[in-house]
Amino acid sequence: MSEHQETEVLSFDGGMSAEKARYAGKTAKRLFSKLLEQKGKLIIVLISVVFSCTFTLAAPMVIGQAINQIFDSVRHAVETGTTFTINLGAMGQILGLLLGLYVLSAAFNYLQQYLMASVSQRLTLTLRESLSAKLARMPLKYFDNHKKGDILSRTTNDLEKVADTLQEGLMQFIITVVTIIGAVILMLSISPLLTLIAFVMIIIGMVITALVARRSQHCFARNQKTLGELNGHIEEFFTGQVVIKAFNREDASTQTVEEVNERLYTASRNAQFITFAVNPLIRLMNQIGYVLIAVLGAFFVIQGRLSLGVIQAFFQYVNQASEPITEAAYIFNSMQAAIASAERVFEVLDEEDEVPDISPAKSLTDPKGDVRFEHVRFGYSSNRLLMKDISIDVKAGEKIAIVGPTGAGKTTLINLLMRFYELDGGRILIDGIDIRDLRRGDLRSQFGMVLQDTWLFGGTLEDNIAYGRGAATKEEIVSAAKAARADHFIRTLPNGYQTILNDEASNISQGQKQLLTIARAILADPAILILDEATSSVDTRTELEIQKAMDHLMKGRTSFVIAHRLSTIIDADHILVMKNGTIVEQGTHQGLLTQNGFYADLYNSQFTVKAS
Repeated sequence: MSEHQETEVLSFDGGMSAEKARYAGKTAKRLFSKLLEQKGKLIIVLISVVFSCTFTLAAPMVIGQAINQIFDSVRHAVETGTTFTINLGAMGQILGLLLGLYVLSAAFNYLQQYLMASVSQRLTLTLRESLSAKLARMPLKYFDNHKKGDILSRTTNDLEKVADTLQEGLMQFIITVVTIIGAVILMLSISPLLTLIAFVMIIIGMVITALVARRSQHCFARNQKTLGELNGHIEEFFTGQVVIKAFNREDASTQTVEEVNERLYTASRNAQFITFAVNPLIRLMNQIGYVLIAVLGAFFVIQGRLSLGVIQAFFQYVNQASEPITEAAYIFNSMQAAIASAERVFEVLDEEDEVPDISPAKSLTDPKGDVRFEHVRFGYSSNRLLMKDISIDVKAGEKIAIVGPTGAGKTTLINLLMRFYELDGGRILIDGIDIRDLRRGDLRSQFGMVLQDTWLFGGTLEDNIAYGRGAATKEEIVSAAKAARADHFIRTLPNGYQTILNDEASNISQGQKQLLTIARAILADPAILILDEATSSVDTRTELEIQKAMDHLMKGRTSFVIAHRLSTIIDADHILVMKNGTIVEQGTHQGLLTQNGFYADLYNSQFTVKAS
C-alpha cells in the first residue's frame, strides 16, 4: 500500500485530516489547467463579461444625466419663478439609451451564462469519464483499502460540487473582478478623494475575506470528507439489513450513523457559518463608507465641484464595487469547497494504475488449460508476505481442489491466477506462457467463475446468463440454463427468461441466483473453471443435480474448486491443502487420508461434527 493509501485508510477513523488543505493551490492550478482545455469558449465568456459589465457601468452616468436635467429644470423654475417643465425629447433620448444599455447587458449576460454552463458541464463530463476509466484500471487493492461509500461520494457528490461552483461561482467571480476594475476607474475619474474613502472600506472587506477563506478551506474539506464517511455507513446499513436485524444491531448501527451525522452537522454548520458570517461584517464596512461619502459628497455638490447626478452615479459605483466584494467573499468560500472536492477527485485519478499489459503481448490461440505456479511469492503489503514459495503443476483437464481453514489463502491463490493482484516473486504460466505476457482481457477470457457471493445486474435473466458471451443465441442460453438446472424455475416465473431482476435481485432466491451464475459459466464455455463453493446456497437435492451438471461441464477442462465441504471434492485429481498462505499438503483424497496429517484432521472433524 502506498503512503497516500495509508493516509486514506486512517482518515476514516477521524474524519478529514488537515493535510487536505495544503494542496489547495496545486489543486486550483490543476483545475484551472483543465478549464483551459476549453480556452476558446472561455475567451468568448470573458469578452461577453467585459461588454456586459461595460454597459451596466455606463448606466449610472446616463441616469445621472437624467437627474441633472430634472435638477436643472427644478432650479431654473425656482430661480425664475416659472412653471417646472421637462424637455421630453431629451429625456426620451436618455431613457431610450438607458433601455438599450440594459438590453445589451442582458444579451451578453445570457451568452456568458450559456457558454459557462457548457464549459462546466463539459469539464464535469471529462472528469467523470476519467474517473470511470481510472476505476476500471485500478488494482483490487485500492478497493480493498477504501470504503465503497467514500468512492461513490467522490464520483458523485464531489463532482457535482465542482460543477455547481464552476457554473455559478466562477462566472460570478469573473464578473466581480471586471465590475470592480471598471467601477474603480470611473470612481477615480469622478473624485479621487471619495474613491480613497471607498477604497479603505473595500480593502478592509478584502482582508476579512482573506482571513475567512483561510479558515473556511479546512472546514469545507472536513465537511466533504465526513459526507463521504456518512455515505459509506449508510451504504453498509442498507446492504447489510438482514445481518443487522438478525444480530439485533439496529440500535448500534443507528447510533453509528447518528454519530457520523452529528459530526457532519458540526462540520457543515461551521463551514456555512463562516461562509455567511462574513457578509454582515463587510456590509458594516460598506455602510460606514456610504455615510462618509454622503457627507463629503454633499459638500462637493454645495460647492459646485460635482453635480447631483454625478454623486448619484458615484454612489452606484461604490455599490457596484462593494457589493461584488461581499459576493466575492461568499463565492471565494464556495470555491474553497469546490477545490476540496476537486482535490478528492484528483486523489483518485492520481492513484497507481494496474501494471500495464506488456506490448506486444502473447496470445493463447488454442488454450489447453495447463497451469503452473513456480516459486510464487505474494503479500497484500510488501512487508508482510502471505505466500512465500508456492509451486503447483496442473495438467490440462485435471480437477484441482483447494481446501483449508478460513483465511488460509484459497481465494488469494485464484486471484493471483487471474492476475487480480501482481506477484512479489516467481511466476504463473498457462500453457507455458507467463500470464504477465498476456493481456488481462485475453487471460481472463480463458476463465469461467462461479463464486460463493453471487453477482447479478439489473436486467433480464436472459441477459444475466449471457453476460460472459453477448453473442449467444436464445437456444444456447436455454441449453446452458438446462445444464445448470435453472430452466425449470425460470419458466415458472411470469415472464420467463425476460423476467427483470430488481436492484438487489431480491425477486428470486439466493439459490436461484447461484443457478443463474452457474448457467452463465456454462454458457461462457471456458478453458479453465473456477468454482468457489458454487453450490453453497442451494438445497441438498439441487446440489446433487448441479454437481452432476458440473461434473459433465468439467470434463476436458482444468477446474479449480474451492471447497469447505470436503465430501464434495473426494473425486478431485489433486487436492491442495492450504494453511496460513502456504500449501502444507497435496495429493489425492485417499493419499492425504493415509498421511494422517492436516487434511485428515479437517476431513475427520467434519464427519465428527455431523455424527455428533
